[in-house]
Amino acid sequence: MKNTISHRVADFLKNFPPFSFLNQRDLEIISEQISIIYKEKDSVVFAVNEDTHDSFYVVHKGAVALKADQQSEILDMCDEGDIFGLRPLIANENYKMEARAYEETILYAIPINIFKPYALENKAVGNFLIQCFASNTLNPFSNSHRGKLYGEESIEADTKLLDLQDVKYSKKIISCSPSNRAKEVAEIMIAKNVGAIVVVEDYLPIGIITDKDLRNKIVTGQFPITTPASEIMTSPVITYPTKMTITQAQIAMMKSDISHLCLTVDGTTNTKAVGMLTKHDVMVSIGNNPAVLLSAIKRAKKFKKIKLIRSNITHLLQGYLDQNIPMTLISKIISELNDACTKQVIAIVLKKMDTPPVKFSWLAMGSQGRSEQLLQTDQDNAIVYEDVPAEKEADAKKYFLEMASKINKGLFEIGYEYCPAEMMASNPNWCLSLSECKDKVHHWITNTGKNEVLLSFIFFDYSLVYGEKEIVDSLSDYIFEDVKANPSLYLHLVSGALQSQSPTGFFREFLLEPDGAHKDFFNIKNRALMPLADAARVLILSHSVKSISNTAERFEKLAELEPQNSELYLACAYSYKALLKFRTKQGLLHNDSGQYIALDRLSKAEKIKLKSTFKTIKELQEIIRVRFNASNIL
Repeated sequence: MKNTISHRVADFLKNFPPFSFLNQRDLEIISEQISIIYKEKDSVVFAVNEDTHDSFYVVHKGAVALKADQQSEILDMCDEGDIFGLRPLIANENYKMEARAYEETILYAIPINIFKPYALENKAVGNFLIQCFASNTLNPFSNSHRGKLYGEESIEADTKLLDLQDVKYSKKIISCSPSNRAKEVAEIMIAKNVGAIVVVEDYLPIGIITDKDLRNKIVTGQFPITTPASEIMTSPVITYPTKMTITQAQIAMMKSDISHLCLTVDGTTNTKAVGMLTKHDVMVSIGNNPAVLLSAIKRAKKFKKIKLIRSNITHLLQGYLDQNIPMTLISKIISELNDACTKQVIAIVLKKMDTPPVKFSWLAMGSQGRSEQLLQTDQDNAIVYEDVPAEKEADAKKYFLEMASKINKGLFEIGYEYCPAEMMASNPNWCLSLSECKDKVHHWITNTGKNEVLLSFIFFDYSLVYGEKEIVDSLSDYIFEDVKANPSLYLHLVSGALQSQSPTGFFREFLLEPDGAHKDFFNIKNRALMPLADAARVLILSHSVKSISNTAERFEKLAELEPQNSELYLACAYSYKALLKFRTKQGLLHNDSGQYIALDRLSKAEKIKLKSTFKTIKELQEIIRVRFNASNIL
């Protein structure tokens, strides 16, 4: 005889994950063992430190509030179809939170011993329960959950992306001293049958000599064969760690236009050389390989060709996401390719113009400056050029504005939209001499109105794409010294960082756009990504760290600088990468920027994964509020 109640339970559960991952027969077997529990409003399901129950719970009707304790505010609200009380299934310890009926509620209690085998056998079920458990904790990206959450799955061992495998390198280091003569160096290379030799001093690499160096400098007669190695070597030597993927090795060689990489213990010249990697060690795969794309970009002579390559970069990005490659690696590879596209556009433009009157730097700002622009969004860039005498300033400005206009047009032609706010190098406000730029930044720092704070935010996230590093270094040094001299800026930056609205309301519902073209859409950029990026910027600036602009890397550095807050900062880093991955996937799916998300197109599982990334925002904002004495800022 049919159990009508259990069938009704099964019909309800099959609409919600992880039960939707089970077949109908298994779901019916489980439903026969489920208890139905009624809870009056404000009654406790379980309390903090209470022994764990033999069941976990699904809300059938009503709502259950989760709190750290009876007096604290609501941390999460579980409504129809939501799962809670998973601790006995995941961790063998007492409850860490209180669960209390927010209104009259009907619960389904699912026995642990009945359901656990399904969680162990069905990967989709197990992963979802881990995500739900983390979503109902104070810190969903804590060490105990890290690696199991949305956006941070590990690479499978049988990944099809062979270019992401570790590269094999030669562990036989052939070296010489700085005093060895060129003739002796050549003899060593012939005897050892190598194309390059590392110049070492006190066991540390200080330079490298290749066959090419000997041909260009010795065979041509530029230097005599008695010249010491120190005078013909390429220095400083470019070093990398031994843990490199094939892709990273290819990009490193092409980026620096070299054929040999010196590998050291920690990837710097401060430790002993332990390996040598050559182009012969790296086989370039056919297809959407990053190194192949990078090479094609450098060969492109027209904007139209770069645009075609850009579409292949998008396919590569989609492949990486499909393979669950970590966002850290995805961001680095795609950012390198995006920067290469910009460099080639600039190179094409410069070939058609007179030589620049002075040295200059092309700066990427905003998301590209933070190496987070995975999708083709709008442009944010600037030019800073060397100071010139007053009588030549007008001509220099005219040249660089003309150049910038052509570059911005070229970037538009390969797929980057013009910035609606005109924050582009073709705008005179963003095409400045070094002195003009320093004056402008000083104005922003000392006149902290709303617009000045916004501009400061943008300009603290720049990175050099093309041109002279010395100009950028000079500007960065000036900015950090000026910030130190004007500490009141931090309060205004904190004020700006705290303006971002919460991504969810009191009842855990997503806060949607109230009006406009994207009414009823969720703005993942403004409500989730920006609060984290803004806070990371303020905190890293307070430590005077000027070499890191990527948001996740800023949080990771902060975890080193502030061990007492390392757990939160690492959680923020993981949360940011998860959000960036979510936005990128949505953008690729709908062929847009991914900024505005239609929640009705998301599954229950996707909504839970997305909400799990919000948990760190409030705690992070409270840290900067207290640290910078901004308690009066709403």
